[in-house]
Amino acid sequence: MAKISWTKIDEAPALATYALLPIVQVFVRGLGVEVETKDISLAGRIIANFPERLRDEQKLPDALAELGALAQTPEANIIKLPNISATIPQLMAALKELKSKGYDLPDFPEEPKNDDQHALRARFAKVLGSAVNPVLREGNSDRRAAASVKKYAQKNPHKMMKPWPASGSKARVAHMSDGDFFGTEKSRTLDRACDVRIEFVAQDGSVRRLRDRLALQAGEVIDAAVMHVAALRSFYAEQIETARREGLLLSLHLKATMMKVSDPILFGHCVSVYFADALDKHAQVLREVGANVNNGLADVLARLGQLPADKKAEIERDIAAVYAIRPALAMVDSRKGTTNLHVPNDIIVDASMPNVVRDGGRMWNKQDELQDTLAMIPDRSYATMYQEIIADCQRHGQFDPATMGAVSNVGLMAQKAEEYGSHDKTFEAPAAGTIRVVTEAGDLLLEQAVEPGDVFRMCQVKDAPIRDWVKLALTRARATRAPAIFWLDELRAHDAEMLKKVKRYLGEHDTTGLEIEIMKPAEAMRASLARVRQGKDVISVTGNVLRDYLTDLFPILELGTSARMLSVVPLMNGGGLFETGAGGSAPKHVQQFLAEGHLRWDSLGEYCALVPSLELIATQTGNPRASLLAKTLDDAVAKYLENARTPSRKVNEIDNRGSTFYLALYWAEALAAQTEDMEAQKRFAPAARQLKENEAKIAAELLAAQGRPVDIGGYYLPDPVLTGRAMRPSATLNAIIDAM
Repeated sequence: MAKISWTKIDEAPALATYALLPIVQVFVRGLGVEVETKDISLAGRIIANFPERLRDEQKLPDALAELGALAQTPEANIIKLPNISATIPQLMAALKELKSKGYDLPDFPEEPKNDDQHALRARFAKVLGSAVNPVLREGNSDRRAAASVKKYAQKNPHKMMKPWPASGSKARVAHMSDGDFFGTEKSRTLDRACDVRIEFVAQDGSVRRLRDRLALQAGEVIDAAVMHVAALRSFYAEQIETARREGLLLSLHLKATMMKVSDPILFGHCVSVYFADALDKHAQVLREVGANVNNGLADVLARLGQLPADKKAEIERDIAAVYAIRPALAMVDSRKGTTNLHVPNDIIVDASMPNVVRDGGRMWNKQDELQDTLAMIPDRSYATMYQEIIADCQRHGQFDPATMGAVSNVGLMAQKAEEYGSHDKTFEAPAAGTIRVVTEAGDLLLEQAVEPGDVFRMCQVKDAPIRDWVKLALTRARATRAPAIFWLDELRAHDAEMLKKVKRYLGEHDTTGLEIEIMKPAEAMRASLARVRQGKDVISVTGNVLRDYLTDLFPILELGTSARMLSVVPLMNGGGLFETGAGGSAPKHVQQFLAEGHLRWDSLGEYCALVPSLELIATQTGNPRASLLAKTLDDAVAKYLENARTPSRKVNEIDNRGSTFYLALYWAEALAAQTEDMEAQKRFAPAARQLKENEAKIAAELLAAQGRPVDIGGYYLPDPVLTGRAMRPSATLNAIIDAM
């Protein structure tokens, strides 16, 4: 029996799973395929991390570790939905909810004061940030829109694109010119395997170990870079003044969810510079109540509740006064007064910058109007390509989803490649001195001079993933005949090392007839946009971070959402990981569902991911029924798109539950109509007939469940009975499916 592992995750895609998974499990039952669930949600990861504190009935296995081991085997077949990459505020909110439900979990030590608290914080670090992806991604990424999805998007272009102002746009991306990770990075390729440690050497010569015994392989590329906070704060101050002087909306774009050590610190410095007048004045009091700017202004405001009413009011007045002398901030929610600097996980660069492009170089201000924006992305490693697309739109106007070509991506991410695997090697400098990487024998490999508070980061990428990445890029180029562009900058130390390998490994393949180019990110963006505007396709071949950024940017422009992308990860040991799109909008979808009973999450990514998952089973096992399931599901997805059964954004119109019903109807009809497997035809024909005959009744029952608040018993750990009832409200549909 072939097995598919379906991840149990968080927020909107988790809710959608309650409607979709029972249908999937019924459809594949008896056809040689089994679908199991693995809980890698934020709550599930927390619970699994503290088994010694919980009752037996509360304990959960470490599903993430289980899936990580599975991903290294040929049998791996994992459908991975987007999970929460938790920031500290999200972790603390999840802990609060779990403890309210009787889970005896420890408090998160925000400021560890002894060895036990440091050890506890390190334990919690296993569930923070990108805890999931580096464990599962034992292969590189092949991410693109399925042909049927792209065709549908061009035939039915989304309506979210806003024109760039005819009078001209002052929008731009601002980045540092020195002192950032790009400028300080040092890199080298190892000629032999070795164990290394990371240590801080103070100016008095004393040595403190930051990381013990990290095993490195021969051929591995390693980097060390530092973000100098003095230069960072100066950059923030300059841009704040520029935005004020030019009347621009100010925004900050980082990724505090993935870059869980570095980016919260970078975020905190922006909060403290912008609100300096108020925060500096009350610094001592704020320290006493534990306010932490790395968690955003919202954390500072929340801590004021510990103070006497008059002192609380005084600080709130001083913070409010800052807005009068500073440039206006981009708003996350103007109705609630939530700004770009309130919570670090509210504005995530890969999800927020595409919206700046989509909205004509603008973001929403406190008057709930769009305004030209100065977007701060401090590090030059990626900021330049965002500025390039802004400049392109200022020259040529908005993109047209009906005619624009596609930018697919082949991304290097296997085995914790590059920055997204750097969390356990990122440190805030405790004092002036040097942070260095040395072998256990004492040989110096890399070092960086640091001042207090500077952010040091070591990254690594192994040789085998690089070889596989180059091979995958050529495979895609050959399959599509589209040009493939490697986004690499010889002026960046890491990329210079990567270029040597890419050129060498390209030489090991026959590239006859293929169009392969290597360009700096800004140049690659310019070349890609020229093709896209002509309706032509191009493959971006990038490192891990650009993979993440581009596979939100272009799908949001092309399709309206990145959740509709097909993300196939051919695992290096022969299995497959099938990712279902991005979950950046998932929190807003949950909020709407709880308030109105309408879930606008589109499960198209899940529908599409299941097709190659079933195809892999057919290839590996020779099971013709798996192939039949894949083919008929693909037909059902095409019909789902043709008939426009995607969820509406508006309450009392079709939502996720209705969409999943129609997918089930079309899939059953396709299985009933096929003649390859008469036993399968006989099984699905009655269900297809019943679903069609009851279509109007089922649709009415699903719509009747909307228009009022929904209680699912929790946000991070919803009650399965309440959630199942909310997501399967059609008794008619349930009876037909369950009878199968």
